[in-house]
Amino acid sequence: MKYFEDYEVGESFEHGAYEVSAEEIMAFARKYDPQPFHLDLEAAAASVFGGLTASGFHTVAIQGALMHSSPEAGAAVIAGLGWDEVRFSNPARVGDTLSVRFTCLETRPSASKPDRGIVRNKVEVLNQDGQVVVSSVHNLLMGRRPAD
Repeated sequence: MKYFEDYEVGESFEHGAYEVSAEEIMAFARKYDPQPFHLDLEAAAASVFGGLTASGFHTVAIQGALMHSSPEAGAAVIAGLGWDEVRFSNPARVGDTLSVRFTCLETRPSASKPDRGIVRNKVEVLNQDGQVVVSSVHNLLMGRRPAD
């Protein structure tokens, strides 16, 4: 298990390979974000995107799946404290293979509770060309390593 003390500012790693399909884009959009450029091939081709793209909400859901299948999933997270600086830099397109990159930005021991600390990670979803699709800064309340 990875504890608060195990995070080093500047450390980074990538994980995962998630292929985006047209069927999944349209199914997600029908249920959660029914915009024409997520639902209809012709409307998508005529849009600013020039083709079918995944909803930003869908891309964030894929980010969650990648995060929870990564080695970070076994970390001593007590609670998520929120996301900052959410950016949708490039659309996720049909056939893209997405991965996630974690970079530790900051660690701060709790001033009031010695058994925990706060870790800030930049989390980026990348396509197969290394382009950032979505990025955000995650603030996590982490458990500290128990004394033996």
